Amino acid sequence: MTNSLTDLIALLDLETIELNIFRGQSRDIGNPQVFGGQVLGQALTAASRTIEARVVHSLHAYFLRRGDVDAPIVYEVDRARDGGSFSVRRVVAIQHGRPIFNMAASFQAVEEGLEHQATMPDVPGPEDLLDISQIVEKMPDSIPVRVRRFLSYERPFQVRPVRWERFMASKDSEPVRHVWFKAGEPLPDDPHLHQRLLAYMSDYELLGTATLPHGLEIFEQKLQMASLDHAMWFHRPCRVDEWLLFSYDSPSASGARGLSRGQLFNEAGVLVASTAQEGLIRVRGN
Repeated sequence: MTNSLTDLIALLDLETIELNIFRGQSRDIGNPQVFGGQVLGQALTAASRTIEARVVHSLHAYFLRRGDVDAPIVYEVDRARDGGSFSVRRVVAIQHGRPIFNMAASFQAVEEGLEHQATMPDVPGPEDLLDISQIVEKMPDSIPVRVRRFLSYERPFQVRPVRWERFMASKDSEPVRHVWFKAGEPLPDDPHLHQRLLAYMSDYELLGTATLPHGLEIFEQKLQMASLDHAMWFHRPCRVDEWLLFSYDSPSASGARGLSRGQLFNEAGVLVASTAQEGLIRVRGN
């Protein structure tokens, strides 16, 4: 297993401080603050540690403050409800004595029911697409140094945009984006681990879809962006060490906020999860 993937798994495996209280560390991946997906994944780990024989089916979270990558994060779990089929947990992430994030997650005992799903978009498969690291090598002079640092670090996941030229372009375009993801190495048969890693990756490039119609690159100095909230629904089991298509769209931007949605499919076309996020999108000087 690659060093970056091993490190990510260890990062999401929190230290137990006492009953319902856990502690996690952070990694600098080139952002000025803690990556939102890290906090999502760690909070889900904390909630899952208080659950038995049930799996998460939804989570709803708010990002309250920027996370400090140089300080540990403490996660406090409130066991809000344990019913006959469902359990609900509330999680607060704390740094420097202040909450930076809160989340509610619902867990369900596995059962059968009605089945239908959205159709997977008709896009090229991942086999013949460029990885994000290859895209950086292909256009080194057109990518700012600070952006190259973010895109070039050793990643735990392979990331292959369906249309790489639009992935980095600043031309006005439709607010739709398709990206294939897969863990760099095989992972253990632990469904909870795969869900935590999926939550971690669900924050990647989601909000940036809302900038596409406006000819703005997410790394532009004049652009201030921050995740405000994040919701996720886990429909069916999946493996993140197999290719997953993240299909993003943005139905609205207004009031210095943008809304983006995502549908996550496996290669067989099975819808495994959905996600949505609203974030701050402020153009400085406007």
